[in-house]
Amino acid sequence: MTIADISQRKKFFAQNVYVPHVAVIEKIIDETPQVRTFHFNLKDEKLRQEFTFESGQFAQYSVFGVGEATFCISSSPTRRDHLEFAVNRVGKVTNALHRLGVGAEIGFRGPYGNSFPLDLLKGKNLVFVGGGIGLAPLRSLIWNVIDNRSQYENVDIIYGARTPGDLCFKYDLESWDKDSSVNMVTTIDRPFEGWTGKVGMVPNVLGEVAPSPQNSVAIVCGPPVMIRFTFPALAKLGFTPAQMITTLEKRMKCGIGKCGRCNIGPLFVCRDGPVFSYAEIQSFVSSEY
Repeated sequence: MTIADISQRKKFFAQNVYVPHVAVIEKIIDETPQVRTFHFNLKDEKLRQEFTFESGQFAQYSVFGVGEATFCISSSPTRRDHLEFAVNRVGKVTNALHRLGVGAEIGFRGPYGNSFPLDLLKGKNLVFVGGGIGLAPLRSLIWNVIDNRSQYENVDIIYGARTPGDLCFKYDLESWDKDSSVNMVTTIDRPFEGWTGKVGMVPNVLGEVAPSPQNSVAIVCGPPVMIRFTFPALAKLGFTPAQMITTLEKRMKCGIGKCGRCNIGPLFVCRDGPVFSYAEIQSFVSSEY
């Protein structure tokens, strides 16, 4: 991050950090029956122009009068005409978000957390492994990489879900599949009527694709159970813990490491993460991850 970026960020946070900026929903995409992607922009034109973020960072989104919830920024910083976040309908705030329509105003605080280490990734072969709505943080980085394609070597994307209806961002999957510079593999867990693509759990399909660990980094996002089995699958291929990167979600609430809800040992996921290498995770996280 440059000095100019830091200066802009300080200016953006000059007000009370707990007070959200007003944003306006401009488009809504139904990804699955439970998942929606919201396109939005900050209402204040000056703030909109000053706002910057990095792939992997997250924000706090609020429905006024209902509450606030944490989601990653799923769009790429290389595409500045709008911002995006994806919401799985599971609770009070997420249900309230799903009831909103185009033109509705929401609260936005962010960006928070660290980001995917682009300096580490440049010049490397990249292996993206995603499951379900876990593609949301990955797609920000994937589009970032594609928009700067000459800075990276081979790109493999292995993405899966339980059924075809659970696959998110199908328009992205189609675009990446057509991109000759990308090796795109989409899978579902079990055979499904009408499905002609790959069948198998993501970690198993990863083993079949067998990307080389040589000069490579694997970025993994998805349900905890998928991540838990993907790391050993990568290790079997020869990837070291330092070559595996993921994002953690652990009850993040305030976004700035004050409420203590997301602490793991001496760290706070919102402040020190959410992006960690597997080597870092092994040093502080219990076996549940």
